Amino acid sequence: MTLGQKIKEIRKRFGLSQEQLAEFMNVSRQAITNGKLMEEY
Repeated sequence: MTLGQKIKEIRKRFGLSQEQLAEFMNVSRQAITNGKLMEEY
């Protein structure tokens, strides 16, 4: 399981949208969507 898949699983478990997760993590929604978050961190 990739980091992106794990983040998606956790996001779904807590009922968070990509937008909500991005806001919580202080990154752009595009960073979540494009997987750039996984590359940078």
